[in-house]
This record gives sequence, C-alpha cells and structure tokens, in this order.
Amino acid sequence: MSETAGALSGIRILDMSRVLAGPSGTQLLADLGADVIKLERPGVGDETRTWGPPFVRGADGSETTESAYYLSANRNKRSLTVNVSSPEGAALIKRLAAECDVLIENFKVGGLAKYGLAYDDLKAELPDLVYCSITGFGQTGPYAERPGYDMMAQGMGGLISMTGEPGRAPVKVPIAINDVMTGMYASVAILAALRHRDAGNGGQHIDLGLLDVQVAWLYNQGLNYLTGGGVPERLGTAHPNSVPYQAFETADGYIILAANNDEQFKRFCAFAECTELLDDPKFATNPDRVRNRDHVTAAVGEIIKRHPSAHWIEGLERVKVSCCPINTLDQVFDDPGVRAREMKISMPHPLAGAGEVDLIGNPIKMSETPARYERPPPTIGEHTDEVLADLLGLGADECSTLRAKGVI
Repeated sequence: MSETAGALSGIRILDMSRVLAGPSGTQLLADLGADVIKLERPGVGDETRTWGPPFVRGADGSETTESAYYLSANRNKRSLTVNVSSPEGAALIKRLAAECDVLIENFKVGGLAKYGLAYDDLKAELPDLVYCSITGFGQTGPYAERPGYDMMAQGMGGLISMTGEPGRAPVKVPIAINDVMTGMYASVAILAALRHRDAGNGGQHIDLGLLDVQVAWLYNQGLNYLTGGGVPERLGTAHPNSVPYQAFETADGYIILAANNDEQFKRFCAFAECTELLDDPKFATNPDRVRNRDHVTAAVGEIIKRHPSAHWIEGLERVKVSCCPINTLDQVFDDPGVRAREMKISMPHPLAGAGEVDLIGNPIKMSETPARYERPPPTIGEHTDEVLADLLGLGADECSTLRAKGVI
C-alpha cells in the first residue's frame, strides 16, 4: 500500500452506479486517489454481490455474501446505504451530492428525476457538480428508453459479427468489454470535466451509452468498412490488415505469431528455413499477404506444425519476431512478467477466512502518484455512519433515527 497522496486526492465522487460500467470507472479513479462513496440500497446493495459462485470464503470454508465479480470493480471505495426511494433518503443524497465533485449514476433514462436527483434538478443549486450518466443507449435517440446490457451493445455495435471462426456461429467477447470500456471513457470524461470546472467554467452533464462506446472502439475495423466498403467477416484470431498475425497450431500446442511487417516476415522465413516463400509474389509484401490470406496462412501453418511451441517462442524471440504462448489464467497470474508488474495484489478483507483476498492490480504506473491500494472492496453499508459523519456531520443518534426509519 502506498503512502503517497494520490493524483486525485481531494476529489470526492458519489457513485450511484452498480454492476460494472460505472464501478470499474470509479475504481480506476479511486486507485488514483479519489474518495469514492459507493451508494447502495439498504439490505440489497450492488446486485453483483450475489453474482457467483465463486464467493469469498470465510474462516469455516463457507461462502460469504461477497462474489468475485463484485470484488473486481469496487476496491478503494466506502459503502453507504441510503433508500433513494424515500423522500428523506433522496434529500440525504442531495445533501451528499453538494459535498461531492462528481456524481455518477446508471439508472434508466429519467430514473432519478422522480426523486428530484436528475442533472436538471441539481444543476442550478450545484453548478460545479460533474454529473455522469451511463445507460445502454444514451439520453437521446430512438433507443434511449431501452435497458442496455453489455452483450446487446456487442451485438448491435458489430463486435459479435466479427468474433469467432469463419463459417461458424458468432460469439461474444467473454469479458463484459463494453462495460469496462464505458467505465474507462467515463473516467476520462470525468477528468476532462473536472479540468473544465477548475478553470472556472462550472460543472456539466456527461452522457455515455454502451452502444456509442462500442461503435467508438471499432477503430480499424470500422474504418476498414467506412473506407473500403467491405463488411468485415469472422477471422478467428487472424488480423484483418496484417498476415501472418494469428494463432497457429504447433507440434504440441498453439502459439501466436505476429510477423506483421515485411522485415519481420523475412526474419521469420530465415529462422523457419523457408526463404523460398519470399520468391513467391503472394508473400512479397503485407498487402500481398493480406490479399492471399488463405494461401499464406496455410503455408505458414504447415511450417509451424513441424516444431513444438518452445522452439518457436524461444527461437523467434532471438530474431526479434513476436511470438508468444496462449496462456490459461493460472499461467497468466504465474507469469514472471505479470508478477513483476504487480498485476496480482492481495488486500485484507474482513470476511475472508484467509484474512485477505486476491485482486487484479491497476496497470497505470505513475512515478510520483502511483495507484494506491488502501481499502478492500467494502461490505454493504460498511461506512454509512462514517460517511454521514464526515460529509454531513451527523452523529450516532441521528444515524440511529434514520436507520430506524429505513432511510439508511
């Protein structure tokens, strides 16, 4: 755990989001020093707490109420439970928002308006508040009222159509990648809005939709279509614009070969003792290899099968051609590079029988304000009294009264 003040120290975020898109973004900001207050429903909390197994196991080996899914996106936060549907609860949230720099939420469009907590309800009284809304399809447009989920965005945004093996059924990316990417876009947007506010220009409303995000990160595949007009097809692990750049079967497994420019392909051929390929115009340049993809990959595939994976991984590294194994997750977290970069961390946790839980580290390495790991993912409502005392000055008796009324 770092004792260095985080880059976002002094920034306070009221996080009314749940599941993954919002929480992943606020975890990133929390790692960088923001005080993130996770607002949850009393007795229910973020529904991902129950999205298991697996769950954290207690001292007796039994499953607790904290799922691995929940742990993945809620580090470094304080959990506060408030019943937003009660008038007193909504009033309490409004008071809390006044003490925060950012409010982030992923209710359905208009969902917070009935409690007087929509952006338009707060902006006059809280002109410096940065208010970030995450939905499936944004606040406007013909789909705004629809609920949105990661896989729907993958499907409607074209990703699934390109994912999978040629001639077989399309498949989704196994990580909720649009949720994660939306969280990253949200964190960037929030930082930009804070910069704008700190220049004296006030707060603003950030409107993010999962489908917009999916379309935004189509990048080269999207431009392949917009520029060339051809609808991308499923290529398995192959790259649409570089050949050979994909998984190949070896004598004892699989590797990924990325000889994705002409010099690398020449070095591959020299190492593989197949320089005769360079005399064939189909192999001459990367555009030639892309246009003759099937012929090239078939030829390279037959060559790769002649030797075991270690032969290619070790040998091609020596000649500076990219080649790597396809690791399973046990191999990933045991990889020397992953360990050296501290991408697996452990933090104390009150429910864990082992005393701590393993988590995935933050990939951002900053020389002066490194990511901090100060709070494990909180149990539901763990910090309710603490937050109400810190932000609003409420005492134990006031909290007890609110709790008795079902407000917190």
